Order: sequence, then structure tokens, then C-alpha cells
Amino acid sequence: MNKDEQLRAAINQKLIETGERERLKELLRAKLIECGWKDQLKAHCKEDFKHKNTLYMDKIMWTIMQFK
Repeated sequence: MNKDEQLRAAINQKLIETGERERLKELLRAKLIECGWKDQLKAHCKEDFKHKNTLYMDKIMWTIMQFK
């Protein structure tokens, strides 16, 4: 494990221990809902998948990752 990975792991561990990680996740989730991102992503995925007969997890993930 290189220094960057060690630092990342240490920071992540500290965030988990203090409960800050969950607080930040909830804050991000609330902000994404507030700005409409979640609804926009849901509508985008529904529209995209409506025209496809077969759904594969890799295609679903690719579509979500391409959403901006």
C-alpha cells in the first residue's frame, strides 16, 4: 500500500470512527435530492431503459456514470 492509499485508509477510518462519514453521506444525499439530481437521474434511466429489451448491470452502471 503506497502513502496515498495509507492516508486515504486512515482518513476513512477516522471518518467512520467519529460518525462523520455517515453525516457527510446524509448531507450529500439531501443536497442531491434538494437540487433535483436524483429525480433527473431516475427520469433519465427510465427513458433510456424504456427503449431496451434486455437490461444488463454493466449497461445500467454505464448509463448512470455517463449522466451529468
